[in-house]
Amino acid sequence: MKINYFPGCTLKTQAVELDKYARASAKALGVEMEEIKDWQCCGGVYPIAKDEIATKLSAVRALDYAKHNGGMLLTLCSACHNVIKRVNDDMANDKEINSKANNYMKLDEPYNGETKVIHYIEMLRDMVGFDKIKQAVKNPLNKKVGAYYGCLLLRPSSVMAFDNPENPKVLEDFISAIGGTPIKYPFRNECCGAYVKIKNPDLAEQKSKNVIKNAKSFGIEVIVTACPLCYYNLKKVANGEIEVKYITEVLAEALGVKE
Repeated sequence: MKINYFPGCTLKTQAVELDKYARASAKALGVEMEEIKDWQCCGGVYPIAKDEIATKLSAVRALDYAKHNGGMLLTLCSACHNVIKRVNDDMANDKEINSKANNYMKLDEPYNGETKVIHYIEMLRDMVGFDKIKQAVKNPLNKKVGAYYGCLLLRPSSVMAFDNPENPKVLEDFISAIGGTPIKYPFRNECCGAYVKIKNPDLAEQKSKNVIKNAKSFGIEVIVTACPLCYYNLKKVANGEIEVKYITEVLAEALGVKE
């Protein structure tokens, strides 16, 4: 099975492990992630203003490519997923944004949100299946694991729409499939501080510390995330007291494909 893949900028620089282990794990599960041609930055942050069209165009370009090459686009970085899926929703449902973007892009035919955007964890759940993953596990995780969803993976729920934004379970189901013990804790959906880190590092640090402290109080040994920024913020304040890993790294470990 082959699927179009949008890696994003950070997975080529600071988060290469997220990308590397995703590809290796997918290959072991019979999925080929084919990086789309000539992709550009997704924009990093979804622009809410309707007259902010320029920063949405790279997402439209990637979506249009996928439309003509199988009709599906796989994302992994939580920020990229949020931006691309929301832009796709705009192109399908917002006539003003659709018109401006298509007029600017001058595509061979208008793009109207035809591509299906899925996150890597959705691909594991809906296309591979957690039962198949469980059967492929060679090194069960055997640890108490806390899923960290953060802000972007499930919100806004009307657009992301692949799990309950307040009480999700997809990552917990994933953790169970690779032999870990999923532990739910209250701060798994709280913000890590994210981009506030640039303007107010003290606030971001405190938010991340709150997450780590909460996880520790539940006996969690490992926190897993799909967001490079969450990974950076949480790992920095964890000080080795709790391991912070990408979902793809623990998957690669469980499947026996981690270098």
